[in-house]
Order: sequence, then structure tokens, then C-alpha cells
Amino acid sequence: MSISHAPPTSSEPDISSISAPDFDLQPLIPTSSRRTRVPRWLRRTTGPVLLLTLWQLLSSTGALQPDVLASPGRIAQVAGDMVADGSLPAAMGTSLQRVAAGLLLGLVVGTGLALLSGLFRIGEDLVDAPVQMLRTVPFVGLIPLFIIWFGIGEAPKVAIITLGVTFPLYLNVYAGIRGVDAQLIEAGESLGLSRWGLVRHVVLPGALPNAMTGLRYSLGIAWLALVFAEQVNADSGIGFLMVQARDFLRTDVIVVCLVVYAFLGLLADFIVRSLERLLLQWRPTFTGR
Repeated sequence: MSISHAPPTSSEPDISSISAPDFDLQPLIPTSSRRTRVPRWLRRTTGPVLLLTLWQLLSSTGALQPDVLASPGRIAQVAGDMVADGSLPAAMGTSLQRVAAGLLLGLVVGTGLALLSGLFRIGEDLVDAPVQMLRTVPFVGLIPLFIIWFGIGEAPKVAIITLGVTFPLYLNVYAGIRGVDAQLIEAGESLGLSRWGLVRHVVLPGALPNAMTGLRYSLGIAWLALVFAEQVNADSGIGFLMVQARDFLRTDVIVVCLVVYAFLGLLADFIVRSLERLLLQWRPTFTGR
């Protein structure tokens, strides 16, 4: 028995003869991409430029007296004179040496205590409580004791910076170690990693983001501590220039020193952020929109 297929009747449409409609396709462009994008460097410099313009305008009109705050033009002139006579570069070199010494000692002490307290329970029992008590004591209030203990030379200045740097590093590194996911530790143990292998390949990389945050915060504290340290019987450094300028009511020199402090702190933060991007390439993060 054979089955024959009947030809399609005239009432059935012939699909092959239907042509596709001619659509004019347009690419979809996000709204954010259609906007005129201003370069980021231009946006970031707009605020400071407007502030300087307003400052210069108030100084030019006499609304801001020179004995209260010198004009930006006067400050730029004084800064050029201080660079020309060598006083500003010499002061910057001395201050950088103090910050570097205090930061290095603070890194060693703060990170070492955090590793001891974060990796070992007995270390936490012995270290954490004393550190938590000491960090609540204002390090500026310890300046008289440091002078009695270390004299009036470089040692008390470096000790103040070291103390200011130690505690932020300790807190962030300790939090980073204890914030490592326990499942990652179990996964490492199941793969046969030893205790040192777990610390090296799991704990320390997991704590690195917090450690870099602590380093950035510690750098800010280091410059703040330097300002206080160089007010104590200093005969060199940026703080020494500020003390001399205060005695002679030179607001222009004081502002120059403050601007130098700010730029040195900004430069140090830029270096740490560049180091952070280099060491944390494996961690995808949200960069804003």
C-alpha cells in the first residue's frame, strides 16, 4: 500500500515566495556613550582651578588681606625663591628621611604583630589586647615621654611617626588575615598544602587587599605625625620652616610648607595605588560609572 502526497492547494500560501521585509537596522548605543565625554583629568582639575581662581580674586580685590592669607601668586613667588636658595629642597629631603625611617619601622612592627596575632591564637591572646589599649592613646600625647626617653634629636621624631603608622597597619592586616574565607582554607588542606603553604598561597594573598588599604591609611598618618614631630625642637625639615614662618608671621611660607606636605602625601598615595594595581591584578573590582 502506497501513500501519495497531494500537491498543495491554491488556498495554502507559498512560503518560498514571501520576501523578508526590508528593515533598516540601527545599532543600539548606550545613553552614557551618546553623551559628550569630558576627559577625566580635566574634570579632576576643575575644582582646584576654580578654588585658586576664587582665592586670587579675593586677594586682588582686598577682601583677603595678605597678613591673613597670602595670594596664590605671592605663594608661587615665595616657593620659587625657596627652591632657588635651596632651603625648600633641603627641608623636603630631611622630612622624607624621617617619614621613610618611621614608615619602615612601623611596617615591620605593625605587620609582624598582625601576623603573630592573626595566624596564631596564642599570639592573639598575648598581643591583641595590649595593642587595642595602646592604639586608643593619642600618639601626640606621648611626645613629652618620647622627649624624656629619647632626647630632642631625631629619635623622638621617628618614634612618633612609627607609632602613628603601626596601629593602622596592624588593624588592617589582622582584619585581612581573619577575613579569609574558611572554605578556601579547607580547599587548600584538601589539596595537601602544609601550614606554611596555606599561609603563603591562601592567607597572605587573601589579606593583601586589606594590607594595601592599611598602607595607604598609614601613609596619611605618617605625614600627620611628621607635622607634630617637626614642631618639637627641630632645626631642619618642613616643620622647622613652618615654626620660623609662624614666629615672623609669614603666612606665605606657611602655605608653601602646607602645599608641600599635601603634594608629598599625594605622591606617596599615588605610588601605593600603583603598587596596589600591580599586586592585585587578580582581583576584579568596581571602578565606578
